[in-house]
Parts: sequence; structure tokens; C-alpha cells
Amino acid sequence: MQDLAVPKTITEYINMQDEDLRPRLNEVYRAISETLPDASEKISWQMPTFWKNHNLIHFASHKNHIGIYPGSEAIVHFADKLNDYKTSKGAIQLPHNKPLPLELIREIAAWCYINNSK
Repeated sequence: MQDLAVPKTITEYINMQDEDLRPRLNEVYRAISETLPDASEKISWQMPTFWKNHNLIHFASHKNHIGIYPGSEAIVHFADKLNDYKTSKGAIQLPHNKPLPLELIREIAAWCYINNSK
């Protein structure tokens, strides 16, 4: 059962999730944090967030997927690489039953940094 406390750090957020999902969340966290080493980390909108002058990219755990939230412009820019995933205006759903596209996550994070940290 999830703790009802509000996490203060990304690590706390991950540790509050179901134990079987933590390794996947840690993989997403590492992929983004290694790609954006000078971005600040915080919890925003109750999600792990990477920030540089404003929110760059978020991720969050859900029942059936991990959501990546790079914003609507990134979804449009990467549309041809997102055909295998459910997307919405600013979100990508990575199902728990599929391997994580870590290289794509890194590419999206880098694009968000270059295009949104001005």
C-alpha cells in the first residue's frame, strides 16, 4: 500500500511506489538524470521533475504504465518514434509489460533541455 505522505525528493517518490515497479522507475530516473546532470530535481505536480528555469520533464508511476511528461511540443517532435506507445497532448505511456525505451527517454530529455531551458 502506498504511503499517503507527500515525497520531498525523487528518491522518496520512487521508494513510496510498489516494490516491483521501483527498478523500472529507477531506470527512468537514471536515464533522465544522467542526460540532464545540471538540471535541478524536485517534486512538482506530485511527480518527479527535472527543472532548469522551468519544468523540463516529469515522470510518474501509474497502475499499468510509467508516464513521461515532456510537453506537447516534444510529443509532436518525436511522433514518428512514439508509434508503439499511447500518447496524449503532453504525455507518453510506457506499459509495465514492455521493455523501457531508455535511449528514447534520453533523447527526449535532451531535446527538452535544449528546447526549453532558455
